[in-house]
Amino acid sequence: MQQQDPVKRLMEQLSQLPGIGERTSLRLVLHMLSSARESMYTLAQTLTEVADRVKECMTCAMLTTEENGCSICSSLSRDRTILCVVASIQDLMAIETTAEFRGVYHVLHGTLAPMDGIGPQDLRIPSLLTRLSNKAEAVREIILATPPTVEGEATALYLAEQMKGFGIPISRIASGVPVGGDLQYADRLTLSRSMQLRRGF
Repeated sequence: MQQQDPVKRLMEQLSQLPGIGERTSLRLVLHMLSSARESMYTLAQTLTEVADRVKECMTCAMLTTEENGCSICSSLSRDRTILCVVASIQDLMAIETTAEFRGVYHVLHGTLAPMDGIGPQDLRIPSLLTRLSNKAEAVREIILATPPTVEGEATALYLAEQMKGFGIPISRIASGVPVGGDLQYADRLTLSRSMQLRRGF
């Protein structure tokens, strides 16, 4: 059986990445081939290392290479009584750049989108509820920092309903973040103000 052309195979793999079409993948492949081959071996080695070592934190679902949790969950300087629920790692990192929030996180890895077949079981919602039922966590406030989009608001409403029974005050990020926008694209001041002026949900 004839092997597929490795250039075409690499193009197909690259074109599966978000925002990369056939033309962009061709341009990337040609750039790699015109560079020193050593850089391609380094890239391949790095991809293998990421595939082998990076996993989700068993507590918050952030990506980490550590066995005992990510750097945020294992930090002694974080306030574990305040839990911020975010839709994505990009949103978590955006909030971190404000240096305003010193609590811990839970990453959902998406928002509810029934039309696309994404329900609660497809997100990290079950693990969030399990985490809250663990009395050792002693959470005294939950901040819902899902995006101010239709899906983000629906996810926040669903979570608030599911978490009612825990008796923990729930707040929602406040004004400053535009409706229909993504947290990862908001500026630091806007995000900082949103965290400071969060309201009850």
